[in-house]
Amino acid sequence: MSISGANNISGSVSEFILLGFPCRRELQVLLFVIFSIIYLLTLMGNTSIICAVLDPRLHTPMYLLLANFSFLEICYINTTVPNMLQNFLSETKTISFTACFFQFYFFFSMGTTETFLLPLMAFDRYLAICQPLHYPIIMNNRLCMNLVALCWVTAFLCYPIPIYFITQLPFCGPNAIDHFVCDPGPLLALSCIPAPGIELSCSLLSSLIIFITFFFILGSYTLVLRAVLRVPSAAGRRKAFSTCGSHLVVVSLFYGALMVMYISPTSGNPSGIQKIVTLFYSSVTPLINPLIYSLRNKDMKAALRKIHMSTKISQSK
Repeated sequence: MSISGANNISGSVSEFILLGFPCRRELQVLLFVIFSIIYLLTLMGNTSIICAVLDPRLHTPMYLLLANFSFLEICYINTTVPNMLQNFLSETKTISFTACFFQFYFFFSMGTTETFLLPLMAFDRYLAICQPLHYPIIMNNRLCMNLVALCWVTAFLCYPIPIYFITQLPFCGPNAIDHFVCDPGPLLALSCIPAPGIELSCSLLSSLIIFITFFFILGSYTLVLRAVLRVPSAAGRRKAFSTCGSHLVVVSLFYGALMVMYISPTSGNPSGIQKIVTLFYSSVTPLINPLIYSLRNKDMKAALRKIHMSTKISQSK
């Protein structure tokens, strides 16, 4: 994605101001402390998941997908949270034109990668439960990693063209974005000329990605539910549901926030609601997800205990 020379095209604007959460200085410092703790806990939680999957017993597609998901969450929060933390303590809260559009690109590419990885994880559970005899042959580690790579590459190819056209719009002021990230809605509102075509194309692209992946997950779990209900023993049904429960919780949190933000009509909603929803799926869910997966999975808890014991032993030496 090339945005060289965009400053000349965009008129007088060479930087934007991310207003974030306007409030008193004392409250800004408090928010900095709170989100710094959330940021560190998110890094620790997702790194622990990745380290746990290094255990040879967890070298299966299900856990390889989980490790990739945790790595994605680490990348995802790093697209927005460090800059947000800096702005809490900054007087100017500025971001350069180029940095703003790079943040836009990586934030949406990471989010799109997540919308592709979640259906892949649902497909893995569908094969494991509905095709248990063929599962080891169909979903081997090599195919799993190839599909993961496809998710990343495809996601990062979705937004360069829309972003390129947005950079070609004239931005001649004002330059204050009423958000803590460079989101397309507030950005397009600052353009000196209306761009309904670009706005519609961005909305359609986001809607297509969200709906197609969501209905794929819904279809996968409908088949899973039908297969589980046919299991004769209650213990077998509980075991099957437990392997899917964590993923369903994560899907509900992520897609619920996305649909409120990008599918429901937000034009009449206060910008504060949009910021809170964005904050939830970009900062809070990456913190919650490791807890959901580790607390509901016996193998994961055993691997994490092993890491904890190894750390204590190494510290005692």
